[in-house]
Amino acid sequence: MRSTTPIFTILIYRIRFNRSYSTKVYISLIPIVLGVGLATYGDYYFTVIGFILTLLGVVLAAVKTVVTNRIMTGPLALSPLEILFRMSPLAFIQALTYSHLTGELSSFCDCLTSSFFRESLIITTSSTAVLSIIPHLPLPSYQLTLALLGNGLLAFVLNISSFATNKNAGALTITVCGNVKQCLTILLGIVIFGVKGHEAWKSFKSGLKTRTLDPRLLDFYPILHIGSN
Repeated sequence: MRSTTPIFTILIYRIRFNRSYSTKVYISLIPIVLGVGLATYGDYYFTVIGFILTLLGVVLAAVKTVVTNRIMTGPLALSPLEILFRMSPLAFIQALTYSHLTGELSSFCDCLTSSFFRESLIITTSSTAVLSIIPHLPLPSYQLTLALLGNGLLAFVLNISSFATNKNAGALTITVCGNVKQCLTILLGIVIFGVKGHEAWKSFKSGLKTRTLDPRLLDFYPILHIGSN
């Protein structure tokens, strides 16, 4: 579903801004959209409510991309850093609201409260042991602190890069790059994380035996071989 974002982006530009595209653009979008679908073939399962919510998310993603581009290229002409500065507080409020509705915020508060008190064994002068509960402030570990800082820095750089690219290249280009990213994610998952690709490997070997495989697919032999091991 996410691969159809370029289609909704074009529809928004045509309906709202009366922008037209050449035939070459429409033809070039066909393999881009269908290619992601072919890459995920065999992994289709959904419910009606899940399909509706996913479709709504795709539409909202296209709207967000178009609106962001118009804010940076329209009369306002805001910079990527200024957009991020204005949107970050709103995103923070939204994240807190969703975490409260889903129960994550209450679970975090319960965990924080339970770890605020620590049982300690105190040895008195009369050589008697007393179990005492001492309040203390739980602090994150050094590794967790670095992980949080690194995650925040990567999110900042990602948003700035995304907004800058959207401003210079356009909303449609951003959505097309999103489809390319999904294909790269699949390939990297096979190569780096060893995601199994038995079905692709079997299809590849069957094509070799029947000599019906396109020779250009031989370039993907190392990837398929790694995924099948």
